[in-house]
Amino acid sequence: MKNIAVLVLAAGTSSRMKRPKQLVKIGNNFLLEMVLSKAKSLNAKDVYCVLGANSTRIRKEISSPNIHFLTHLKYKKGLSASIAFGISQIALKNQNYDAVLILLGDQPAIEKDYLNAMITLFCEDTAIVIASNYGNKLGVPALFPQSYFSILQELSGDFGAKNILNGNDKVHAFSKKTNFTDIDTEDDLHAFKKTLLR
Repeated sequence: MKNIAVLVLAAGTSSRMKRPKQLVKIGNNFLLEMVLSKAKSLNAKDVYCVLGANSTRIRKEISSPNIHFLTHLKYKKGLSASIAFGISQIALKNQNYDAVLILLGDQPAIEKDYLNAMITLFCEDTAIVIASNYGNKLGVPALFPQSYFSILQELSGDFGAKNILNGNDKVHAFSKKTNFTDIDTEDDLHAFKKTLLR
């Protein structure tokens, strides 16, 4: 098995939710707690989580053993900046990771099997980037080999890694299906909770 780090991005201000969405309750768990629990269950070595807005409150509420929390003070610069910060911090750990799997902290419905299948595919070809296929675009979850770490550290703005993933013939569009539901608003939250009752 390759030496893979998982990076969960959860630094946003939750402007559309109007309260920290990392701490909205779904059943007995916080939203971010659900994603971190799934990340820890994967066939990977270490899990890192980038926090920014409301980081002190989130750390008080969420006790997740074996998670390396990273506080990004410049979180207002957007998702790309959070990726660059997270990768920079991971690179400083000197763990010689073969790859990093990037997840969003507000996508609780993505199956563990989907993410582990990404990791398995990477282990078969360690030169490729593996991106989730949204139909008309590629996005995260996405797995990047170590050779992309320096590129990821140069990202800026609020586009995430879209510019790397789209229009790059070295990116593998992952064919497996999963539930990419984002929890951005109260309506999203209510709709997701209803699916759990079915």
